[in-house]
Amino acid sequence: MTTNQDWINRDLSVLWHPCTQMKDHETLPPIPIARGKDSWLYDFDGRRYLDAIGSWWLNLFGHANPFINERIKAQLDQLEHVILAGFSHQPVIELSERLVALTPSGLNRVFYADNGSSGIEVALKMSFHYWRNANRPEKTRFIALENSYHGETLGALGVGNMSIFTETYAPLIRPASIAPSPDCQQADPGETCADVTARALAAMRDLLEQEAHQTCAVIVEPLVQCAAGMRMHEPAYLTGLRALCDEFDVHLIADEIAVGFGRTGTLFACEQAGITPDILCLSKGITAGYLPLAAILTTESIYQAFYADRPSQRAFLHSHSYTGNPLACAAALATLDLFERDQVIERNRQRAPMIDRLSAPLAAHPHIANLRRTGMIVAMDLVDARGQPYPRSDRRGQKAYRYALDHEVLLRPLGETLYWMPPYTLSDDEWQILAEVTLGAVEAATRA
Repeated sequence: MTTNQDWINRDLSVLWHPCTQMKDHETLPPIPIARGKDSWLYDFDGRRYLDAIGSWWLNLFGHANPFINERIKAQLDQLEHVILAGFSHQPVIELSERLVALTPSGLNRVFYADNGSSGIEVALKMSFHYWRNANRPEKTRFIALENSYHGETLGALGVGNMSIFTETYAPLIRPASIAPSPDCQQADPGETCADVTARALAAMRDLLEQEAHQTCAVIVEPLVQCAAGMRMHEPAYLTGLRALCDEFDVHLIADEIAVGFGRTGTLFACEQAGITPDILCLSKGITAGYLPLAAILTTESIYQAFYADRPSQRAFLHSHSYTGNPLACAAALATLDLFERDQVIERNRQRAPMIDRLSAPLAAHPHIANLRRTGMIVAMDLVDARGQPYPRSDRRGQKAYRYALDHEVLLRPLGETLYWMPPYTLSDDEWQILAEVTLGAVEAATRA
């Protein structure tokens, strides 16, 4: 029987892990996972870990979910893949119909990619190409928000505003214009979140007045800027932004790759603002963490701008080898079935008071600031005795991470921000475990 150490030795001899300083593995080796069941991951030595981050915000319904497993197995016996250029198949048609029915009204065309970053590339190119086809070639730029993150391919980095990801590759990037974030944590003394929203919308208006003539689209992460530390804003910002985009004739791209599929308390975050973006990007939870898939939904008017007699004239010549993969579409269809069968959104809403109760001791802790929740996302920041953020060089978040692993919880921080974004399948007892271990992690990480 192989052990963790056997697999660690093999891992470190060949693998280069993503978003990782590999030297860290000299003191904290990677954990080889043998299997998953429900909300838990199990290593080769039999230790378990509660997946408090949904395996990078993907997993919605637990690991090795029998319902999703069976749907994929059935599809595997029918069709594993077929080119989607000139061909089609049942799962991709059914998924497209259901996404059109579920997403905000007016989004009735679906384009597919393989992952979130690729989906953003599609959205940016689609918007740019639309204006070119509409005889507005001067529109070549984009506007993004302060602290935004939309992926790590070059186009996606261009609309990002996190230096840790963009600084190294700056010579390769065409950066967007940056507007202030409506992040409620940016409130000045005496200000409310509504004041921050109004201030951010006023700044966006000023920017559009200067740059709308050359702007293709504004891109935004609705309600939560996840990678920036789970920074949260009000739905009113999205409502105001939609109005500004209409007024200044620019597209609104909603990046719901991380926040879609119930994470914010509604199936899609845009619902809470009552808006329809021009382009909506979905990925991560679309297959409940099973297979790579991204869906980019847009309007009939954008679709019609590409309709012509010859491909060389106006066609959107963008493709991915695994576009609309039948196995991934089958997983997505099973995911949507589970939302409907188990009334997941309503069940999550009923659990919100319990989550608030369990997080209350954390909110009161002297080394926690800005505990916040939007839907099923909870976040909190580690601070020193004066209430000031720790220097990143202190790596307090890393200390919390190690403590949590030692106590059977996968709690991977964003810098000095701890967060919960688990599968929706956590039991009440598992939520209790998560809260207790997080409190212990805070204590361990903030000891002098």
